[in-house]
Amino acid sequence: MTVSTPISNLGRHVFGVAALAFGLITLVWHDYKDWDQLRSILNATDGPVFVYAAAAAQIFGGAAIQFRRTAKTGAVVLGAAYLAFALLCLPRIVATPRIYNSWGNFFEQFSLVTGAAIVYARFSSAWAPETLSRVGRILFGICVASFALEQAIYLNATAALVPKWIPPSQMFWAITTTAAFALAAGALLANRLALLATRLLIMMIAIFGLVVWVPLLLSGPHSHTNWSETAETFAIAGVAWILADLLGEYRRNDYRPQRREIART
Repeated sequence: MTVSTPISNLGRHVFGVAALAFGLITLVWHDYKDWDQLRSILNATDGPVFVYAAAAAQIFGGAAIQFRRTAKTGAVVLGAAYLAFALLCLPRIVATPRIYNSWGNFFEQFSLVTGAAIVYARFSSAWAPETLSRVGRILFGICVASFALEQAIYLNATAALVPKWIPPSQMFWAITTTAAFALAAGALLANRLALLATRLLIMMIAIFGLVVWVPLLLSGPHSHTNWSETAETFAIAGVAWILADLLGEYRRNDYRPQRREIART
């Protein structure tokens, strides 16, 4: 099987820049997102080592994934880092399974794992295009379903993030974006209008970052949470973009008629 050259790389670049920014934020603050949840797992000796390792992995991986020759290496590094972050959420899930925040943190990190995995697979011959599209769509669809569920459970907190100047109300947009996440998850998992749903997700998540987190960042530049949430929001938008690039490439190459033709012969 020959390696197909990805037609669009915009998602990969957005994801890489966000990962690199995340690493720099971790390094500057000597802190990682959801650090409070990890303190109970990592002792005082391991903590600084974890922070520097996390920063180095994201900086190196985010830079390497930008270039075609090193994209696979960067994807492996980022995928391994984000998988480690996701797995570190599991003890809290086991300890308090009824608190969805821990589940939400896991799927946020796992969505980043999905993005890195898709980039790696697109630059290798290990996966057929149809299989890669299906697996990427399902994995990210599960994460998007978690985003919808988390917003629904913490609807008031979601509404509080919406700027008050946006009409008609904060709760309206909290409900609307929650429903949009749920619809997008259904489209991805059922493979119905998946490409359109993914493109709309990119727009919604990017707008969320620009309208919600960037103003909070500008008004509170000394807050680590504002920086890390901004970076993560655009990283997840990058993952959606990576999937959209994959689905768009699959549709343009139109592999299905080739399979039908092979089946007839």
